[in-house]
Amino acid sequence: MLTLIQNADVYAPCHLGLCDLLLAGDKIERVAPAGELQLGYDRLRVLDAGGRRLVPGFIDIHVHITGGGGEQGYASRVPEARMEDIAKSGVTTVLGLLGTDGVSRSLQNLFALTCALHEEGITAYMLTGSYSLPSVTMTGSVTEDIALITPCVGLKLAMSDHRSSHPDARMLTDAAAQARMGGLISGKKGLVTIHMGSGKAGLSPLFETLAQSEVPVGNLLPTHMGRTDALFAEGLQLIKLGGNIDLTGSEAGKASRRIVQAMEQGADLSHITVSSDGYGSQPRFDEKGNCVGLTWSKTDVLHAELKHLLAAGVPLSTALSFITVNAADRLGLQDKKGRVAEGYDADFVLLDDELEIYAVAGKGEPIIWAHETVQHGYFG
Repeated sequence: MLTLIQNADVYAPCHLGLCDLLLAGDKIERVAPAGELQLGYDRLRVLDAGGRRLVPGFIDIHVHITGGGGEQGYASRVPEARMEDIAKSGVTTVLGLLGTDGVSRSLQNLFALTCALHEEGITAYMLTGSYSLPSVTMTGSVTEDIALITPCVGLKLAMSDHRSSHPDARMLTDAAAQARMGGLISGKKGLVTIHMGSGKAGLSPLFETLAQSEVPVGNLLPTHMGRTDALFAEGLQLIKLGGNIDLTGSEAGKASRRIVQAMEQGADLSHITVSSDGYGSQPRFDEKGNCVGLTWSKTDVLHAELKHLLAAGVPLSTALSFITVNAADRLGLQDKKGRVAEGYDADFVLLDDELEIYAVAGKGEPIIWAHETVQHGYFG
């Protein structure tokens, strides 16, 4: 189907001004100044953006789509994600992964839900592994999972966390090498997402891996890097080495404050992403390490962080980069995701004058329009 989006104030994420977009199926066919596209197709769907800001669909690279494992027994397991709820937050591409629970939350279930979300209207990928090393896998091998399972683009593990396997540099190097090989074989990123706790080791095993091996720095992505001042300072060191860090968003704007700190210190902002840790359990521990409470997060914190950055005076094009172009690059999708440009996937968000989400389209099809859900999942 051909769709013409008219009168959109496009941030690609750079500001292009008032434009019209021609969508051919799930791709952006043309981007032109408003009124320039004079089309006479019989089956042309026309949608009027009404001058609203049109931005790339948000890319969330850390979502526990099958629900995080509860840490207060089985009854505390977080519910699974639903396509409509993800889309309402402006997210059109997700990277699904497991958390602490690699037992009752299986990779098989993660794979099935990844495929389901993709069928229902958004784009979904997944990581193999969980917290522990050796990694849980579907095929028996990290390399084979990434090479043979189409939506699998990398590996998840945990470090410097009391719930992790406390990996040293040798263990991290071995895991990263397996992920890289799987990526090379299949033409994928081979990303290694590293859940970072607040343990005393910090990023030491990662720095040692980089110093003693040939693992590319761009394949390692430590996340939750705003957790403590010390960890964030190590993250800025990693950026100076050409590495990347991921910050976890929140309604309170914690990631945004860290980004402002990074800007003040002259860090290369293209090496920073913000993700939601959506549907992940968020336990609270006392001084003895006992879990004393539990909540869970949602993907809408990306939109919240965007507004916090704008309130802090960060230009919209820069604020968008952490959840669009930078995130696409981390996934190896820089040629198809994260931008409003010809040949790219037709994923976009319309923001109204109050910066609220007016519309969301995934793969060229509106999911939300005029604040209403117009495309539902299988059980929506």
